Amino acid sequence: MIDFEKELATILQNDPLGLLNIKPKVSSSVTMDERLLSSFEEINTFVKERGKEPELSQDIHERKLYSRLKGLRESPEKVAVLIGLDVFNLFSSEKMPIVKEINTIDDVLLDDVLGLLGDSFLKEDNPNDIFKLKNIPKTLEMPEQIARRTPCQDFGLYEPLFKQCHRDLVAGENELRPFTGEQQIEIGHFFILHGIMVYVAEVGNKEKKRGKVNARLRCIFENGTESNMLLRSLATELYKDEGGRRVLKPGEELLSEYEQVSSVDKPTGYIYILKSLSNDDKIKAIENLYKIGFSTQPVQQRIKNAIQEPTYLMADVKLLSEFQTYNLNPQKLELLLHTFFAEACLNIDVFDNEGQRYTPREWFVAPLHVIETAVKLLINGEVINYRYDNNKQEIIEK
Repeated sequence: MIDFEKELATILQNDPLGLLNIKPKVSSSVTMDERLLSSFEEINTFVKERGKEPELSQDIHERKLYSRLKGLRESPEKVAVLIGLDVFNLFSSEKMPIVKEINTIDDVLLDDVLGLLGDSFLKEDNPNDIFKLKNIPKTLEMPEQIARRTPCQDFGLYEPLFKQCHRDLVAGENELRPFTGEQQIEIGHFFILHGIMVYVAEVGNKEKKRGKVNARLRCIFENGTESNMLLRSLATELYKDEGGRRVLKPGEELLSEYEQVSSVDKPTGYIYILKSLSNDDKIKAIENLYKIGFSTQPVQQRIKNAIQEPTYLMADVKLLSEFQTYNLNPQKLELLLHTFFAEACLNIDVFDNEGQRYTPREWFVAPLHVIETAVKLLINGEVINYRYDNNKQEIIEK
């Protein structure tokens, strides 16, 4: 008679290929804690290699680690999980969360900090009532006038002007040009703002406050509305609008005194905007990367050896815009541009053919039309009235 238990034991003992060894299935998915630990280890590696915490810089990788560390520090629960891996004391100033013991129903009710389990938090005198507004003034101080578009009651007087302007544009008797200065805003002038034609019907008394000239306008829009916006507000909107234009007749002079070139004006060179043609993946990955430079010689001549110069990132470049300047101080020009786009300045190291390290300071991460507008503001002298918002990537009034 066969001893089945003995036979089974023999089979199990003679399994040279290990076919009968059943291993528990390992999940390929990464747990939340594992992702958290891995993300913090990346920060530790950065600190170890650089000898500093990640900062809010133009380096995309460092900027990402800075945001990650900031988020971890704002979460006591995550700090508690990671504190054992904090070899560089990154959480030394953070408070550890106090864990409350929950043993009874009363403990649960008393720990209801959001008031989700009862109606006591809905009482009017309860300071934690989420529906009770605090630190909000009962009355708000409003400016004397706010420019709002309202129906134009006498639009019939202006409608023929818009139709004639459109006919002149089609016939070539009018043309569209980029908006370049506040001094171009005068009575009787047409502009294109966000795709809508605007007619300046009235300009109030010009007043100078804190060194800035302003005036209240009456602007008629071709859609039958009007607005009493300020002159500088209209200028700001035209600067921000990539398609902002002014309408004028060919040859019509709408330039201010400091824009007009005469025999006494001294040409000082060219402001130029370049795009890098580098094959470096790190540089190619940066969108809206442009160089703003100044040259006393023709730009094409200046950039012909770009591939040999660190200031051009050791690569060929493409000329996008060029502006000839008069009576401008090159050093002052460079300082103004660097100050205006300081937050958008690219921070990168470039090595020349001999291995020498350079840090070019004329490359900026900003939309092209914004840079072109800034150059125009610089040329006409209005740049001091505006600043660049790096988060919104647009020029705004100071």
